[in-house]
Amino acid sequence: MHSHSIENWSHEHVFLGAQHSQNERKVWIVVGLTVTMMVVEITGGTLFGSLALVADGWHMSTHAAALTISAAAYLYARRHAQDERFAFGTGKFGDLAAFTSAIVLAMVALLIGYESIMRLLAPVPIAFGEAIAIAALGLIVNVTSAWLLGDDHHHADHHGPGHDEDHDHHHTRDHNLRAAYIHVIADAATSVLAILALSAAGLFGWTFMDPIVGLVGTIVILSWAYGLVRAAGSVLLDIVPDTKLAHAVRERLERDGDRIADLHIWRVGPGHNAAIVSVVSDHPKPAAEYREQIAFLPGLNHITVQVEECSHASAAG
Repeated sequence: MHSHSIENWSHEHVFLGAQHSQNERKVWIVVGLTVTMMVVEITGGTLFGSLALVADGWHMSTHAAALTISAAAYLYARRHAQDERFAFGTGKFGDLAAFTSAIVLAMVALLIGYESIMRLLAPVPIAFGEAIAIAALGLIVNVTSAWLLGDDHHHADHHGPGHDEDHDHHHTRDHNLRAAYIHVIADAATSVLAILALSAAGLFGWTFMDPIVGLVGTIVILSWAYGLVRAAGSVLLDIVPDTKLAHAVRERLERDGDRIADLHIWRVGPGHNAAIVSVVSDHPKPAAEYREQIAFLPGLNHITVQVEECSHASAAG
């Protein structure tokens, strides 16, 4: 008899982002574009004896690897969304992929920095026309990729770690899509900087501009990687995603002498937060009543309420 009624109380633990399938498709398309560009550059460079082309192809391979991690995370999270082994679903897979991508991005930036310093110390001859053509081709692919990924409504604030201080909307962001977007934007930025530096070197003989611009690119990309590590890492470490949401929960439940003894809010997926609340009361109401008072709060999708009776008036203090 009870086995039938339990269905009214049980629920799924699917906490994928609202645009999960759409974002997955977009990232796979970008992976295809990046891998194609990589193969064309490495093959062309090998056939025509161009070290610059081969080097840029291998540089693209690191971004292709990071983008593949993002796409694979979407795929795995979707396929295992109903897997009961994951206590709170697979919504955090994107954050794990984003964190990994950020580490790869930082490594790429450090490699660019190292190469730039080596070129400052020991300048090498540059085939300007060929190098500019490679950078222009890479820029076209990256701008196309950024356009595909960049219509996400949060993309405007991807350009620095400072924005990660704002927790009031970060719980809705898909960090996996953000990671893929930053990879193509970083590559586009290095292409633009390379074109400018090579043009200056070719026109005015300023060969030092190429490594200098490389160092500037290193600093910029490292700052983006740092911001992404902080944003994704805060989700993986269950840092409170939205301080306003925590305040709203307290405001709704701490009434008529009721007090919250324990409150945990954490993100379980893009736009999805879970909460565990322990309420102490002299005149406790059923847990369902407390749950109903906060169930309508936006972004709160999994709520567990524990009610403890306190017979002493001290709780009112």
